[in-house]
Amino acid sequence: MDNFKKAIQEGLIEHLSFLPPEAIIVIISALPIIELRGGLPAGAFLDLSFQSALVYSILGNLLPIAPILLLFRPISKWLVRFNFYNRFYQWLYERTMSKSRKLEKYGAFGLVLFTAVPFPTTGAYSACLAAILFFIPFRVAFLSISFGVLVSAVIMGMITYPLY
Repeated sequence: MDNFKKAIQEGLIEHLSFLPPEAIIVIISALPIIELRGGLPAGAFLDLSFQSALVYSILGNLLPIAPILLLFRPISKWLVRFNFYNRFYQWLYERTMSKSRKLEKYGAFGLVLFTAVPFPTTGAYSACLAAILFFIPFRVAFLSISFGVLVSAVIMGMITYPLY
């Protein structure tokens, strides 16, 4: 999986090379699956300072949170009447529910943990979906997921830009 992510990351950097490095980091960090876990290493690859890479990857990872929390339920309610989306929604529901034991046990703090731990299939997107499925209020979900993004950034920063 890491080689796959790295190949996607390098392909994105190559195809977005007409943009400034900061914009590339924001775009990569805003993408599902890759998120901040790909944005910070891309910053290192593009020779950005730790501070710049950190700020732009956090910004990119925070961008989709509010729209997902606000729009996913109404859009899904409309789309679920179509068979292809209904199958996708059921798969997404089962996958999110199977990965959300922390959320059930710890509530909003579980969202922080779900977002902060930089493992595959955890992150802001998954935490947003879990918050929606568990009917966590927008403000609590947004703040919890945002804090989780910050914790994840610190963890990934220590991995990507090690202190000498």
